[in-house]
Amino acid sequence: MLRILHFADAHIDIANYGRHDPQSGLPMRVLDFLKALDTIVDTAIAENVDLVLFAGDAYKDRTPAPTFQREWGRRIIRLSRAGIPCVLLIGNHDLSPALGRAHALQEYQTLEVENVLVIDKPRLLRPDDLFGLPLQIMAIPWISRSSLMAHLQISATEPHKIHEEIEQRLQEIVQDWFKQTDRNLPTVLAAHATVQGARYGRERSIMLGNDLVLPGSLVRDNRLDYVALGHIHLRQNLNEGGHPPVVYPGSIERVDFGEANDRKYFVIASVEKGKTELDWRELHGRRFVDRTVNLMDAAAAASAGSLSVMERISGALPPREELRDAIVRLAIDYPRDWDALIDEVSLRRHAELAFDFQLVRRPHVSARGRMGEVENIAAKSPLELLELYWETKGESPEHIEELKQLAEQIIHQAESSTIEFPVESE
Repeated sequence: MLRILHFADAHIDIANYGRHDPQSGLPMRVLDFLKALDTIVDTAIAENVDLVLFAGDAYKDRTPAPTFQREWGRRIIRLSRAGIPCVLLIGNHDLSPALGRAHALQEYQTLEVENVLVIDKPRLLRPDDLFGLPLQIMAIPWISRSSLMAHLQISATEPHKIHEEIEQRLQEIVQDWFKQTDRNLPTVLAAHATVQGARYGRERSIMLGNDLVLPGSLVRDNRLDYVALGHIHLRQNLNEGGHPPVVYPGSIERVDFGEANDRKYFVIASVEKGKTELDWRELHGRRFVDRTVNLMDAAAAASAGSLSVMERISGALPPREELRDAIVRLAIDYPRDWDALIDEVSLRRHAELAFDFQLVRRPHVSARGRMGEVENIAAKSPLELLELYWETKGESPEHIEELKQLAEQIIHQAESSTIEFPVESE
């Protein structure tokens, strides 16, 4: 039985929150991603796994800074020196769309780093390719549409048919690979792609380009023993309870607030012909806390006297200690007239233990009431004009009724009063 450590979507150079570490000079968020990567590498070495399989997207884009390439390289070299074979698939964020351009992991191919194999085009890997392991891998990295068309010799026909034709040709290639495989050895399909039926997380900001979608029937073929996927950040097994497991381990660290509630993992798959067992290993990264307060509804406005604006806002946040070292976002929807009622200093003091605190103010201006083009403002009574005004201010119907009764009394008193003007004597 072979033990394969499978992870994907490292994106180690994402630094969209927080500050820099004074000792290393690296963004603190980059250190979060590197800590997760260290956990993966340490586990691979400590447990002496047979293979590390990375399913693509080492960086956030195809032109990583040399400093980030150095940090990724330090971890890969540790695996190489420990004698652990490592297969690296190219993901969409590692690849330039221009033909002939080097990808972000090119140096491992150029320098022929020992025990490291980079896959930048579809290949069937046999034991001789996999450093003698009794294993076969059908490897499908991310390839730009133009590269896929060139590799598969597809002509630029109607645009909407190109993906359909590419997917058909890939299925043909995989079926051809099956004919070449040794049926006595376990077979793994590794791909950086979207699979039909996969679930995305709430946020897709990290995804770029038009996805090539692999059919579900292709990855659930029972001639496969494990399917190692990358590209989608949400952890999932698309063939739960069946063989083969079809696994997205997800990203190794939370990328943004769209992943605030996602738990992060890598997988150790124990693979043999006809049987695979999964061991999900959780990565305990930095917490995200995302809260929204809506003060726009009529009920909230009507209850302003019983519960202050700041009490409602503060009540949406966890206690101070629970925010320690977390990345926190508090979004507030409120009437613009309440702007002065929001005590930002108090909120920042409450979140002072957080790693990063974002206060998102979303003031709303009530739409002005408009009269029809043929409707004359002079035709409306003072009471009707007051009622229209209160509606545009967002008052509740109950409160408007109370105000109308009070206004009627005031208007009645004004109309019934006799106003005497002094008359100058001649």
